[in-house]
Amino acid sequence: MTVSPLSTVLNRASRSARTRRAVESFPLTRRVVDRFVAGETTADALAATGRLVAAGRRVTLDVLGEDVHDLAGALQTRDAYLDLLEALARAGHAAGADLSLKLSALGQALPDGAAIATDHAAQVCMAAAAHGCTVTLDMEDHSTVDSTLAIGAELRADHPWVGNVLQTNLRRTPGDIAALARAGVRIRLVKGAYREPVSVAWPGKADVDRAYAEAIEALMAADCYPMIATHDEALVEHAVRAAAHAGRGDADWEAQLLHGVRPALEQRLLDTGHQVRVYVPFGTDWYGYFMRRLAERPANVAFFLRALAHR
Repeated sequence: MTVSPLSTVLNRASRSARTRRAVESFPLTRRVVDRFVAGETTADALAATGRLVAAGRRVTLDVLGEDVHDLAGALQTRDAYLDLLEALARAGHAAGADLSLKLSALGQALPDGAAIATDHAAQVCMAAAAHGCTVTLDMEDHSTVDSTLAIGAELRADHPWVGNVLQTNLRRTPGDIAALARAGVRIRLVKGAYREPVSVAWPGKADVDRAYAEAIEALMAADCYPMIATHDEALVEHAVRAAAHAGRGDADWEAQLLHGVRPALEQRLLDTGHQVRVYVPFGTDWYGYFMRRLAERPANVAFFLRALAHR
C-alpha cells in the first residue's frame, strides 16, 4: 500500500525497540499519549468508561498489547481481561460494553497458537456472557486474517455475538464481508493500520477509501450488524445514507471512533440520534498503538509536535 514517507517511518518506529525506549523516556510523551490512551490501569479504564457512558457513548475496551511470544504473557493478557470484566461489573458498566481482543496477545503466534488463543478467548467470552458484554476480535496484519476469522467462527458456535474486524485496505475483504454477512456477524469495518505489501493491499488512500465506501454499502444491505469505525466524515455520512437506503434504523448499526480523536464528531452523531461507541485502549504497552495513531493521520502528528513546542 502506498503511504507517505512520514507514515512509513512511524510504522517502522512502532516496532523498533530503540525508538520505543527513546519515546517512552521522553517526559512529555505521556501528556500526548493521554489524548489517545485512557491510562495504564483498570481503574483508569473504568474512569474513562464512566465519563463516556454518562455522555451517552458506549465503549469497547482494549487491553493494549500484541505479538506475545510466551505462554506467560498470553495468560497475563487473558487474566487482564477477566479482571477488567469483574471491575466493569462492580462499577455497573458491564452490560452493553464490548471487549476488543487481539489474538496475538492471547498466544496466536505460539506453537499451537490457534488452539491456545481460541481457548483464552473462549474463557473471556464465557465471562463476558455472564456480565452482558460482547467481544470483538481485532484484526492485525494480513498474515493473521485466516486464523482470526477461523477462531471467530469457532467462538460463535457458543457465543453468536462474537464479532470480527475487517480492513478495507486488504484486497480480500469484499469476499470476507460476503462470507461473514451471510452468517449475521457483528462486523467492525476499519481502513487498516498495518503496513502491508501491495500484493495483498490496495495501493493508495483513494483506493482504500473507495473500498471502504463499497464495504459500507455491502454491510448495510446484508444480514449483519455493521460497526462503522472511521473518523472520515465523508465516509460517516455515506454510512448514514446507506443505512437509510437499506431501511436500517438507528439501533441497527453503530459508528465507532477512537478515544480522544474526534470527540466533536462523536457528539454530532449522538445529537442526530445515532449510536456511538468509543474504542478505549489502556495499559502499559501503549507504544505500538500510539505510533500507529500518529502514522494514520497527519493531524495526530501535528498535535504531537504542537504539544512538544509548548513544553
